[in-house]
Amino acid sequence: MGLLDGKVAIITGAGNGLGEAYAKLFAKEGAAVVVNDLGGARDGTGADRSAAQKVVDAIVAGGGRAVANGDDVSTVQGGENILQTALDNFGKVDVLVCNAGILRDKTFANTSEADWDAVIKVHLKGTYCCALPVWKFMKENGGGSMVLTSSTSGLYGNFGQTNYGAAKAGIYGMVRVMSIEGRKYNIRVMGLAPGAYTRMTSDLPGRKDREPDPLSLPENIAPGVLYMVSDLSAEHSGKILGVSSRGVREIKMLETEGFAPGRPYTAQDVAAAADKVFFAEPENVHRLTPAGKPVPA
Repeated sequence: MGLLDGKVAIITGAGNGLGEAYAKLFAKEGAAVVVNDLGGARDGTGADRSAAQKVVDAIVAGGGRAVANGDDVSTVQGGENILQTALDNFGKVDVLVCNAGILRDKTFANTSEADWDAVIKVHLKGTYCCALPVWKFMKENGGGSMVLTSSTSGLYGNFGQTNYGAAKAGIYGMVRVMSIEGRKYNIRVMGLAPGAYTRMTSDLPGRKDREPDPLSLPENIAPGVLYMVSDLSAEHSGKILGVSSRGVREIKMLETEGFAPGRPYTAQDVAAAADKVFFAEPENVHRLTPAGKPVPA
């Protein structure tokens, strides 16, 4: 028995990289899979349905069930078409993984309006466009599970990725709100911050011209995502998991004790209470890159 026996999964951006690994693993675990991919370049330009079809062919050759879809996730019609592909071929949808994305990395001062709009459209609006029709179906048909892809670039920040980080932080907000609203309808929503070696990340600092860590390859990230969409994670809706070569861990927003004077106060009062307002910084502070690697601050 597979963890996804009898279920139907939609995975966006599944023509290569992480999405491809998810699609193949989900199929092995019994799911029928809609493999969506526009087939564009890393910056979002162009289109080629063959990327999705190659993944479908591999799944079918292995005895699984899958169908290709080449719709644009960043349009309302595209999202509706992706759902319709699942309904036409498999009659339902139980799982959605919003994984499609593009990169147009530049420092904030050099980010053009076109670069900003394109990245926000594919990541943030694209998550909305794909999740909304599936949400409505799940709401009327007993529920399901969704994984929306955020990033450490949005949760922690990363140099040169203002547009990408803003989109991914917005997806974090979607996860938190949708998980609350989904309780009533048995719709579980989790957030994913993956760190993997793919065409999206292969030329990042620390990775370019180096052999990838085998544990950072997509097939070693996919089991964590399988866990998230399966019934094994039923009690964890609304949580964010980081999945990378470092393993699987929850990422959580916290707050300090804070300064609560209970009276009118001044800016100087806040400064005097800084030890309560801010978290204490350890001597050797480390933050995470999108690759999931700790680097000195």
